[in-house]
Amino acid sequence: MDARLDFFADPTGGRTLKHFMSAGKTIQESSLPAATRELVALRVSQINGCAVCLDMHTKEMAAAGETSVRLNLVAAWREATVFSEAERAALALAEAGTRVADGAGGVGDEVWAAAAKHFDQEQLTALVILISFMNSVNRLNIITQQPAGSYEVGQFH
Repeated sequence: MDARLDFFADPTGGRTLKHFMSAGKTIQESSLPAATRELVALRVSQINGCAVCLDMHTKEMAAAGETSVRLNLVAAWREATVFSEAERAALALAEAGTRVADGAGGVGDEVWAAAAKHFDQEQLTALVILISFMNSVNRLNIITQQPAGSYEVGQFH
């Protein structure tokens, strides 16, 4: 499969993505734990079916030492015992924030309260921005059919 667009070859795409990706860098520099960031990015990408993001985040997580058990159980995190309570709260928020069209109520108070119990204001801000950021990146990749499978660890760092 060939991508429909090469964002970096287009002047508007290149300029826009330069600024857009700097937002991603800011999230990486936040105090939100790296493992939580990657789990959330992976789960949002699973829900949206973004193959290129799944490729990137699973490879980055494996290279950072994440276990195959945890990687394989992200999609079924509710039934898995390998995630901390904080990670579970972040995954619940990620799902609620990604599936806003599926639930008329949006992100419920229970989901928010669980996340707020485990993360401070800065971390919650980073988490909310990360969820929104990943949804945007997923859509850019899906709309333009960006191919997956060739990502190399550290490629975008």
